[in-house]
Amino acid sequence: MGSSFADNLQKIRYRDGIIDGYTSRLHYTSDWIENGVRQGLLEDVTARNSAQTTKLSLSYMSTHPKQYKHLADSPENVKRMAEYEKALSGKKVHWLPKNKLPDTGLPWIMDGDVIAITTKLPGLDIAHVGIANFVNGKLHLLHASSTLGKVVLSEEPLSQMLNNNKSWTGIRVVRMSHP
Repeated sequence: MGSSFADNLQKIRYRDGIIDGYTSRLHYTSDWIENGVRQGLLEDVTARNSAQTTKLSLSYMSTHPKQYKHLADSPENVKRMAEYEKALSGKKVHWLPKNKLPDTGLPWIMDGDVIAITTKLPGLDIAHVGIANFVNGKLHLLHASSTLGKVVLSEEPLSQMLNNNKSWTGIRVVRMSHP
């Protein structure tokens, strides 16, 4: 039986590909990465190229339920989300500190890689996500800009974007696996 776009999307977006309510969706990027690696859909490129690690400490969604429509009036969803956060917290992940990323990027980062921007905001793992895009030898980010309300290619190199944001600490890089 052929695999459809919807089936693949479900595999990518939901924990073990199973839709079981709001909390089964992979809301935290680190959860999405781990799920994708486990299913053979993603490769954590950072793990092979950066020795720097950090321990996840997730609590943002369960401690800010009013910011999420499906958590605001559902103590049950908040409880389940807190359980997922707790299960992920303490896991060690590789990342690249922003002071180690030059304007030109690094040889192991390729066009089309998924760039997840790490943050020091308490309880959160990733603040923003985009796609690596090299322009004139410099690494830029193709991303959805909340300010502009559309997908744009960053005007400045990714390293400058990172340096301009005090709460952003670095990046994680993942690549779609090719069967």
